[in-house]
Amino acid sequence: MAAVDIPAKHDLAHGHDDHDHDHDHRQSFIRKYIFSEDHKIIAKQYLFTGLFWAVVGVSMSLIFRLQLGFPKMNMDFLKPILGGWIEEGKLNPEFYLALVTMHGTIMVFFVLTAGLSGTFSNFLIPLQVGARDMASGFMNMLSYWFFFLSSVLMFTSLFIETGPAAGGWVIYPPLSALPQAMLGSGLGMTLWLVSMALFIISQLLGGVNYVTTVINLRTPGMSFSRLPLTIWSFFFTAVIGLLSFPVLFSAALLLIFDRTFGTSFYLSDIYIAGEALPQNGGSPLLFQHLFWFLGHPEVYIVLLPALGITSEIIATNSRKPIFGYRAMIGSMMAITVLSFLVWAHHMFVSGLNPFLGSIFMFLTLIIAVPSAVKAFNYITTLWREILYSRRPCCSQ
Repeated sequence: MAAVDIPAKHDLAHGHDDHDHDHDHRQSFIRKYIFSEDHKIIAKQYLFTGLFWAVVGVSMSLIFRLQLGFPKMNMDFLKPILGGWIEEGKLNPEFYLALVTMHGTIMVFFVLTAGLSGTFSNFLIPLQVGARDMASGFMNMLSYWFFFLSSVLMFTSLFIETGPAAGGWVIYPPLSALPQAMLGSGLGMTLWLVSMALFIISQLLGGVNYVTTVINLRTPGMSFSRLPLTIWSFFFTAVIGLLSFPVLFSAALLLIFDRTFGTSFYLSDIYIAGEALPQNGGSPLLFQHLFWFLGHPEVYIVLLPALGITSEIIATNSRKPIFGYRAMIGSMMAITVLSFLVWAHHMFVSGLNPFLGSIFMFLTLIIAVPSAVKAFNYITTLWREILYSRRPCCSQ
């Protein structure tokens, strides 16, 4: 029998690397860096887009805080940028409200949600679970481009004649449901709602990808009890997003119906200039319930990735495993569950039944317990490292 020359294992790996290298060279610039399915490139796209929105959001903050902090200041020097929105050296009152609205939306959703979670989840999940890439590269690419389209619409709303949305970043009806209510309730509000719908689609596509990758693409031997705490935090963040963002999507969709098709989900007994509107039977409190069912878990969509990253940084720089690994996972799981049970504490001044208010207050106090567990474990992880770092090193 003729001898068969079997290449060595490292030769096979080297050949595979050469194939991948050649494949990368065959990709066009647009396919490789624009419409990329590589999780690292997509993470950078999220990062750069988030940084852009951070600059825009901080700039808005500086403008309206100048007006707030120095009410007698002449702000005509901003006329080349803001044009007619500067009146007699002061910000137009409706534009002031629009700046506050857009600043809150940009920082909460586009920077702290998409910029933070989109960047770190995309970059770190495949690397830390031992996967070659996300479960679906195409879906991952779509998640970014839905976010990009959402960003384009939101940015476009800054330049329309009637100005961007001006109903506060919580866009409570009836102000946001009546296009004739004020300038910022017109086209700018419509663009805001469509932009947020695209943003939510982006987050849902990304969340499905993150959860699927963590569950199905872990390397052999990487059990759930061995996952880094960063991955646990990204996993719980994705779960929160998948369960809460559809509720905001429904709230925005019903608001679009009220604005466009004359429905009465949020409107009832409204008078404008003494004339009664035909809408009847709706309740603006319905919107508050739907919004805050997302609005409070959103706090932990922002916080949990930072807690996971902090856990790994503290453990690494303490040169030992995190204290209470399972307790840390349990605390994040408890935060995830409790975050869906406390939304009405944002509505204590809305006429909420006092008995229900006491229940939500009790649940709000309980959520401090898992947060305290995390703080305790951080301290105990650092404790002996602090003691030992004060001792002189031995000569051997």
